[in-house]
Amino acid sequence: MRRFGNALAAFSTRWVPDAFVFAVILSALVFGMALFLTERTPIQLVGDWYGGFWGLLEFGMQMTLVLVTGYALASSPPARRAIHRVAGLARGPLTAVLVTAVGSALLGMLHWGLGLIAGALLAVEVARSCKERGIRVHFPLVVAGGYTGLMVWHSGLSGSAPLLVNTPGHFLEDQIGLVPLSETIFQPFNLVFLAAMLIGAPLLLMSMTPKPEESEEIGDTAESGPGGTGRPAKEELLALSPAQRLMHSRVLVYAVVAVGLVYLVPAIVTNGVVGMDINMLNFAFLMAGLGLHGTLASYSAAAAEGARNASAVIIQFPFYAGIMGIMDTSGLLEVITQWFISFSTPFTYPFWALISACLVNLAVPSGGGQWAVQGPVVIGATESLGIRPGVGVMAVAMGDQLTNGIQPFWALPLLALTKLRAGRILGYSAVVMLFGILVASLCITFLT
Repeated sequence: MRRFGNALAAFSTRWVPDAFVFAVILSALVFGMALFLTERTPIQLVGDWYGGFWGLLEFGMQMTLVLVTGYALASSPPARRAIHRVAGLARGPLTAVLVTAVGSALLGMLHWGLGLIAGALLAVEVARSCKERGIRVHFPLVVAGGYTGLMVWHSGLSGSAPLLVNTPGHFLEDQIGLVPLSETIFQPFNLVFLAAMLIGAPLLLMSMTPKPEESEEIGDTAESGPGGTGRPAKEELLALSPAQRLMHSRVLVYAVVAVGLVYLVPAIVTNGVVGMDINMLNFAFLMAGLGLHGTLASYSAAAAEGARNASAVIIQFPFYAGIMGIMDTSGLLEVITQWFISFSTPFTYPFWALISACLVNLAVPSGGGQWAVQGPVVIGATESLGIRPGVGVMAVAMGDQLTNGIQPFWALPLLALTKLRAGRILGYSAVVMLFGILVASLCITFLT
């Protein structure tokens, strides 16, 4: 397995392009497929592309804030100490991968945003901690472990499609009504899948650990962890102007946090983590970060450092939105899905729905966005074949999350924080993806 993993990693390092190049190539590929498989003209497809190009502006800003506020939160002294303690559990190259992969997977099952940011920061801290203690670990492999949470998230408590179909007023309610979580994420086939991933993914990654002399440790570019400016000494504060002192005032920060908690605490108590959407997550990250930093000056410095890592997210999101525009408006998505339906039976359709979702995710990487465009077709097929709607929902959810292993879109924040190219980690995560597809296929075919 070590040879296979290293060979795949070497291939992806050499041939997998930068994430931005990948987005452009994928745009051209989807455009070409739509041109030959639908009745749209080139000019119409350009219009479809532009029509969708700005469709993720709100979501792009939300993801930028996930990165910035998550980075700033992790830079606070209490958070750094907590991450450092967890990283200290790594006693060797194998346990370094184990700690990172299990931590990322558990957080991803709880909430995708936590798994995304905390998994990346944990990978960096584990690698740095091991290097300080003279333990050689292969940094790209540890980072791949930190990406595991994005390959289980849609089967977890924050899965977009399962939560949406359990929400009154969702766009398919007239067709399938409300589908409770007991029929989606808490179904035995999904729980078995999660258990297999939680055990199997770390073991697979551990089995690919290279020899110590072949390991690439965390580099100088990733050595500087998140950090704030700290609080000036009393003498330095007295030398500041009244306006400057406000930036270092704890009273001002704690007043803002207190007001934020007035809304945040009742919302979390009422809805729990399951009810936390991306806006609530960002709000929680922001309030927690402010409170733990203690001053606006310290938080601003940490947020500025996080913002420098957000450029890739900001630039590439419109290109993926354009791809989604072509897929949806041209009818290409329905063509692909109907092709799978044409040779399916009630027994085989869940498997083919899973595979089609794996493919669609490469062009429509947003879980909620993919359900919006693929959900109606899949639900129509489940109705005609007599399959429970919850099975169709989870087939899309599982396929959506698994090909994140070769899709750089969701890796952008992770790559920004770890300062690695996509090709350095996707070879390893591709192995986990293949294992996940095998397990998911067996579970959704034989346990439903």
